[in-house]
Amino acid sequence: MPVTIQLIVGLGNPGSQYEGTRHNAGEDFARELVRQAGGTFKLETKYHGELAEVFFAGHKLRVLVPHTFMNRSGKSVAALANFYKIEPAQILIAHDELDIAPGTARFKFDGGHGGHNGLRDIVPALGNRKDFHRLRVGIGHPGSAKQVSNYVLSKASPADREAIAASIDEALRALPLLLAGDAGKAMTQLHSFNGADSTMSTPPLKE
Repeated sequence: MPVTIQLIVGLGNPGSQYEGTRHNAGEDFARELVRQAGGTFKLETKYHGELAEVFFAGHKLRVLVPHTFMNRSGKSVAALANFYKIEPAQILIAHDELDIAPGTARFKFDGGHGGHNGLRDIVPALGNRKDFHRLRVGIGHPGSAKQVSNYVLSKASPADREAIAASIDEALRALPLLLAGDAGKAMTQLHSFNGADSTMSTPPLKE
């Protein structure tokens, strides 16, 4: 039997000053999922974030938005995963991705942190386990590593915001396939929406 996803985490930074910033694209995905499912978030201090329990495409899910700031995301994810005995392979982490263009999203399973500070903290918090699902929401790259910090913490242009929202909607349309255990079909559906080759030409960021 396929491993069923039980927990979806949307990464971002807490506080109104970070709402709508590129770095919060993962959180935007989580909030749109809960909105479409008709659920509501509640602040759960023992999990260091907001938690919603919803049914989506017939599957019961816990949806977590950490309030720990990006570079401490693992504290929140591990607290909930350990309490409910959720294995890494039962977790989907949604996060912003510099090296993918706005309007593009990608499912991925396993792998390194790719320079993303949220993933960098989550991997050791899960006992150095990297075998979790990821949704990489493309935000584009500013072209220089020196510009990355300001870039991810600023709001996207109206055109890019519209493109990012469209990729989130398409990811939510493909999500039922992933929840049903068919990662291959989920990837095919989502990746075909984005075109054959929409990866940024800039090299992966090395921090």
